[in-house]
Amino acid sequence: MENCLECGDTVIGRSDKKFCNDGCRNAYNNKHNKDSSNLMRNINNKLRKNHRVLSEQKFIEGKAKMTRNKLISKGFDFEYFTSLKIYKNGAEYRFVYDIGYKFLEDDWILLVRKE
Repeated sequence: MENCLECGDTVIGRSDKKFCNDGCRNAYNNKHNKDSSNLMRNINNKLRKNHRVLSEQKFIEGKAKMTRNKLISKGFDFEYFTSLKIYKNGAEYRFVYDIGYKFLEDDWILLVRKE
């Protein structure tokens, strides 16, 4: 017989069973995954905030234009995006889910929304 990895109680059941119940299993796994979960939660929060900032812009025919400073003032963080697409003409778009942006000259940014 084995002891529960979380609480130490005797485990009854299969020979390879490690926990006495689902509560202990969840508590044990939550403790061991805490650091990576916090990191992922923080990154997902930043991505969600970036998407919200972009989606609040006024798009006309799937496009919008604004300055870098205006996005930053709304809380946008340019370090976090979900994908990078480089087109044959060399244009580089960073996407936050379905909304992409491209750096233009003079601190301007072109926003595009995937349809």
